[in-house]
Amino acid sequence: MKPFLEVRQRSGTEVVPLDVHAGRATTIGKGSNADVRIVDDRAVSRLHASVEPIGAGWCVRDLGSRNGTYVNGIRIWSQKALHPGDEVRMGSTNIVFRSDQIPDEQTVTVSSEPPRLTSREYDVLVALCRPLVSGTTFTQPATIRQMASELVVSPAAVKQHLARLYDKFGVYEEPSAASRRVRLANEALARGAVRLSDLQHNDP
Repeated sequence: MKPFLEVRQRSGTEVVPLDVHAGRATTIGKGSNADVRIVDDRAVSRLHASVEPIGAGWCVRDLGSRNGTYVNGIRIWSQKALHPGDEVRMGSTNIVFRSDQIPDEQTVTVSSEPPRLTSREYDVLVALCRPLVSGTTFTQPATIRQMASELVVSPAAVKQHLARLYDKFGVYEEPSAASRRVRLANEALARGAVRLSDLQHNDP
């Protein structure tokens, strides 16, 4: 059986074949340039996630979405191998991965190492990402004001650190400051610059 996505949205169910020989990702989002368009879910970003061939199987990757991508109810922070029957959720949209291939987990790894950070840049990243472990289904990273309050510095100082972090993580061409923070938080967690266990303490 050739792998395919069973896309379940309010307008109905769509079957999207996946072609490993094409060697490219299948993008999912509400934007007109997405391969799979989610047109009736406001919680889905313009380019929300992608399903990509890797090794002998497939994986799903969040593309810095605002509201996150979930596999079987668990939010992902990096690429995640897909098994037959896995359910990928974004907003209220459910996508079921159908295949008879079992992935080799060893082929699905974090794409790159994190950049070298100063201790203060690390503190800013922790403050940025801390709200993501609050338990809320759709959670946003911290605002600049929230980070400044936690770190006891001025908002201007936070913005200076964020500007350097955007350069180090290659976060460019985002449509707004909020979406840049979302993308940075996703990159920091996906590349291991910040661990989820670091975010569960009250003190940075």
